[in-house]
Amino acid sequence: QVQLVESGGGLVQAGGSLRLSCVVSGRTFSNYAMGWFRQAPGKEREFVAAIIWSGGRTYYADYVKGRFTISRDAAKNTVYLQMTDLKPDDTAVYYCAAGPVLRTTPGAYAYWGQGTQVTVSS
Repeated sequence: QVQLVESGGGLVQAGGSLRLSCVVSGRTFSNYAMGWFRQAPGKEREFVAAIIWSGGRTYYADYVKGRFTISRDAAKNTVYLQMTDLKPDDTAVYYCAAGPVLRTTPGAYAYWGQGTQVTVSS
């Protein structure tokens, strides 16, 4: 059974940092894209960042570029999202996802975690 389990969310003040983790189990995703998405109340789920598991190529949404960094540790089957200079607009539930190609649309990802809440206070 494939599982993606996120952790690391919490409450942080504006300007602060958090690191989200996504532990993958149940299968290998060596040629897959691992993505981070987020969804704020009343809004659609939106793309944040993605990484190709095997090659390490990354892609970021413009609104997080320069502030967030996606990475992976193959030995730990874990994908990370390091978030710095957080803003109140970053408040959302953050989801980890896996899909066969790197896309920015949620529909391209077949596997999802349960999400972790990130709240940024002003």
